[in-house]
Amino acid sequence: MEIEEGTALEGVVERRFELARGSRTIPGTLWQPTVPTGDADPVVMIGHGGGGSSSEGYVVALGRALARTWSITSFAIDGPVHGRRRGTRPNDPALVMLDFSQAWANDPTMTDEMVADWQAAMTAVLGALGLLERPLGWWGLSMGTILGLPVVAAEPRITACVLGLAGVIGPTSDRLAADAGAIGCPTLFLAQRDDELFGFEPVVELYDAIAAPDKQLRVAPGSHAQVSVETFAATMEFLDGRLRGVSSPDRPRSPEGPR
Repeated sequence: MEIEEGTALEGVVERRFELARGSRTIPGTLWQPTVPTGDADPVVMIGHGGGGSSSEGYVVALGRALARTWSITSFAIDGPVHGRRRGTRPNDPALVMLDFSQAWANDPTMTDEMVADWQAAMTAVLGALGLLERPLGWWGLSMGTILGLPVVAAEPRITACVLGLAGVIGPTSDRLAADAGAIGCPTLFLAQRDDELFGFEPVVELYDAIAAPDKQLRVAPGSHAQVSVETFAATMEFLDGRLRGVSSPDRPRSPEGPR
C-alpha cells in the first residue's frame, strides 16, 4: 500500500493512497486530525455519490470536518468507473454517471467486488495507521448506499452507519432489500421528501427493511442533492456518539458541514 506524505492544514492532514487487490487498483483519500484527542478516536469510511470521487468537494469537506471538529480519522475510495479508476477517460459527471448506470445494470459482480475493495482498504489503511482496534463507522449516501449498504451488511467491524438517498429500486434493489435485513448496527438514514432520482417511498421502504433496533429516519424537504448543512452536522454527531458509545456532551456541536 502506498500513502502520500500529505500536508497539514488547519488541524487536518490530508493524503492520497493507493493499494492493490489482485489485479485491481484501489485509489482513495485519507483525512486525519493533526492532534488526536485520544487512543479511542473512531474511524469512518466515506462512500461518495454517483458522478463524484474520493476527492470531490463535499467528501473532502466531510473528511476535514470529521478530523477537525470530531477528532475522527476518515477515508474514502473511488467507486467503480469513478475518480482515478477512470484512467484517461473524461471525468465529466454526466458521462461518469452514464458509465456507472451501465455497470450497475450489466455487471452482476460490481457490488461484491466493491465490498471486497472496501474490506481490503479498511484492513490496509487501518493496519498502516495502527488503528485496527478503533471503532469503525460508515457514511455513504446515494451511490454510497447502493454500494455501501452491502458493505455494512457484510462487515462486522462496522458498528454504526449513516445511509440514505437510495431506495428499493434499480438493478440491485433485491440485493439492497435483502442486505438491509442483515444490518444490526445503529443506523441514521436520510431521505429527501422531493427526491427526483429514487422517489420518497422507495427510500423509506429501504429504511423499513433495515433490521437494526437502533435506527432513525431523518426526512427533510428538497430534492436529491439538497441535503442541508444542519443535516450533515447531524450525521457527524450521530456517528461520533454511537462509535464512542456516549453522547459526548462536552464535544463541540457547531453546525459544520460541507463547504
